[in-house]
Amino acid sequence: MSQRVLIADDEPNIVVSLEFLMKREGFDVQVVADGEAALQAIAARVPDLVLLDIMLPKKDGFEVCQRIRANPQWQAVKVVMLTAKGRDTEVSKGLALGADAYVTKPFSTKDLVAQVRQLLGLGTA
Repeated sequence: MSQRVLIADDEPNIVVSLEFLMKREGFDVQVVADGEAALQAIAARVPDLVLLDIMLPKKDGFEVCQRIRANPQWQAVKVVMLTAKGRDTEVSKGLALGADAYVTKPFSTKDLVAQVRQLLGLGTA
């Protein structure tokens, strides 16, 4: 059974690229465009990893990350914050809220795939 990756991003260009990359790696991919939808998707079927944009409609990525970490049933979910907000304060906040990794846009697709594989315990491709 392939591992599940939830992509929570409202930028169509980024979503298309991420979805392609993750499917190419053999992951079962689901895409949502806002924070509330991300939480609903996680509640419906817990993913192994969430690629989480910070600037999302309805609930931002920080709040979504906080909610994931507050739910004991979601403790195993890996969270990769993926954002254009790369200032030290945002990185620190994301990691303090429980993100497993923080990747700033634009990002190297190769590095992102390596990071996802490492977090999921798959080693490098």
